[in-house]
Amino acid sequence: MPLPEIRLDVRRRDFLRWLAASPLLASAGGLAGLEPVIAQEAPQRTLDDLVETAQEALDVFDLQRVAAEQVPTAHWGYIMTGVDGEETQANNRAGLERMYLRARRMIDVSSLDTTVALFDREWPTPLMIAPCGYQRAFHPDGELATARAAAARTHLQTLSTVTSTAVEEVNDARGEPVWYQLYARPNWEGTVALVRRSVDAGCPVLVLTVDLNGGSNRLTLERYRRVDDRDCASCHRSGGRADPVRPMLRGLPRGVSDGSSGASMTWAYVDRLRSVTDQKIIVKGLVTAEDAELALRTGVDGIWVSNHGGRAEGDGRATIDALPEISRVVGGRVPVIVDGGFRRGTDLFKGIARGATAVAVGRPYLWGLGAFGQEGVERALQILTRELEITMRAVGTPSLADIGPHSVGVD
Repeated sequence: MPLPEIRLDVRRRDFLRWLAASPLLASAGGLAGLEPVIAQEAPQRTLDDLVETAQEALDVFDLQRVAAEQVPTAHWGYIMTGVDGEETQANNRAGLERMYLRARRMIDVSSLDTTVALFDREWPTPLMIAPCGYQRAFHPDGELATARAAAARTHLQTLSTVTSTAVEEVNDARGEPVWYQLYARPNWEGTVALVRRSVDAGCPVLVLTVDLNGGSNRLTLERYRRVDDRDCASCHRSGGRADPVRPMLRGLPRGVSDGSSGASMTWAYVDRLRSVTDQKIIVKGLVTAEDAELALRTGVDGIWVSNHGGRAEGDGRATIDALPEISRVVGGRVPVIVDGGFRRGTDLFKGIARGATAVAVGRPYLWGLGAFGQEGVERALQILTRELEITMRAVGTPSLADIGPHSVGVD
């Protein structure tokens, strides 16, 4: 029995209701990968309760609901997908929700200090923008809107290798260079060319991402693709599986894979990068103390605790639970960044309490981008910053330095 034709003007909530009622999907066990994605994100509210402007949003989930209506179906699947049965993505949230705050009273919180120093730069907040590719799939301005919002709110931004806008344009829009996230290319010559381009663009930090070297099993993304009947030729290259245009990869050497990346990558790769760049090097995707120790031995400048928002591998472990063992190993010697499921100011607080220097968010600002463009990204950042400040005052921590393991507990 084929799926009924889907009209392009059908609103997403009606589309999902149709999916839920489909006898074909019912016989296959229901919505499968679609249902958990929705359940683990937006709290239950009236489906028609959508904000009409970015400033009306009370939390980032208000932005999520609008983005769900605006972003094309397959592209929405890209934002929301995890891997396998979504357990790791869900556990990122569950790990944060199991924690509680230990509030202290009678402490002067009339003045807050939320500044954080990362290398040679001080930022007014520990909230930073995680890399995400293909942002023009969510809004026509894509990474340019994100960059302008980051500049307006003075937040650190990291740009993905698979950006849909070249790093030079993003830096121009931002007014200063971003950090550059690196996916190693199949051959060393291609990686060197990519690194040198980021150096020429002025990017001070290289974020080597190592948690996708084995690939990922993104079932929810594939399910959304299968029910999106749009002709994607206008924004994807033709032929075979959809493959968005990636401006940073144009013109790179296309030599045969030389075993320098992917499943064969070892810690010696960091040394090779050192030989071609003076940038600071952060390794992104670590979740164990053992790897943190090895990273420090190679002389990395920072560690990014991440499971790619539950999109890389299905180990089931929340990054907030992996963070303490890595923080103990690091002992303040290099910055520690964490991402994975952070949706509220209380979550940011918990990340700092468990040893993070800074906390990166991905989906919340993408929801803002998909909903309202630059204004939506700014609103997402504004909401999270305000919530962090409210939390710090509420629990008696006037500065980030006052937040520590004593500030939280676990049920």
